[in-house]
Amino acid sequence: MIKWGIIGVGDVCEIKSGPALQNAEGSELVAVMRRTGYLAEDFAKRHGVPKWYDKAEDLINDAEINAVYIATPPDGHAPYAKMVAEAGKTVYVEKPMARSHEECLTMVEACEKAGVKLFVAYYRRALPNFLKIKELIDSNTIGDIRFIDIKVHKSLKPDIVGQSENLDNWRTKPDVAGAGYFYDLASHQLDYFDFLFGHVVKANGIAKNFGGLYSAEDTTLGTFEFENGVLGMGSWCFATDVDSELEKTTIYGSKGRIEFSFFTGSDVFLFQENAKVEKFSFEMPKHIQQPLIQGMVDELNGLNNRCPSTGISGARTNKVLEEICVRVDK
Repeated sequence: MIKWGIIGVGDVCEIKSGPALQNAEGSELVAVMRRTGYLAEDFAKRHGVPKWYDKAEDLINDAEINAVYIATPPDGHAPYAKMVAEAGKTVYVEKPMARSHEECLTMVEACEKAGVKLFVAYYRRALPNFLKIKELIDSNTIGDIRFIDIKVHKSLKPDIVGQSENLDNWRTKPDVAGAGYFYDLASHQLDYFDFLFGHVVKANGIAKNFGGLYSAEDTTLGTFEFENGVLGMGSWCFATDVDSELEKTTIYGSKGRIEFSFFTGSDVFLFQENAKVEKFSFEMPKHIQQPLIQGMVDELNGLNNRCPSTGISGARTNKVLEEICVRVDK
């Protein structure tokens, strides 16, 4: 049985992940922690969690816990991951894995030294719509893949990020998040394509702040190449007008294309020459991280299942984020 503790029970834990740790087979959530103690206590009472703490050290040293989910903003990931690893416990960390590739490598090293496993919450690797896309690619449905095109164009008050009503939040503070909304959202996209096409071997980009509402970049353009030769490009702008908003990704092949959204829908559209457009619709899990968490729990319990998102793959994603998000207006 995997017995979890959570460090940082904020919004992401309410529906996406906390209940998933409780509902996964072979898994139990036994304690939560938040520096503001009454908020940790409130979460524990509402979710039926037996114990709560206001100090991370106390949760990590709880003898009943053998795995810890770090759900803090990114600046807490590396230090907490090292503490958990030193305690000999499994580490599951929110995305992006850390503020920098260098921090990710220290986390991987700490876990390898301690002989514990490190997982990252890139849960799209386990969701049905994204597995369908992988199936279409692997079965050569659209032929040889030429390139991918990612577009995330949103206004200064984007509707697809947390705390969108408050522009002054951790997601737009580079000292906390590593960069801006680009790291928060593009990390999911670039990590998924690592899952689909393999490692990115070359990436370049440029980033700038046009809106001036916060210190992070609000516009990023990038190009990249995967180890299998597939090319990619992306534009992430959080400074458009509302009428110009668009969130769509397209995979182009020699025999057609696949269109889908990462954040604003779960339908997958298949376009092939001389054929009707096919639409694949999917119902998402209520607790969106549960398929990934189940794979992780099964792996830890020694069952024939594996979690596809590890510290090694998460670190690769951070490296690509850094290579693309190169500020030109500092």
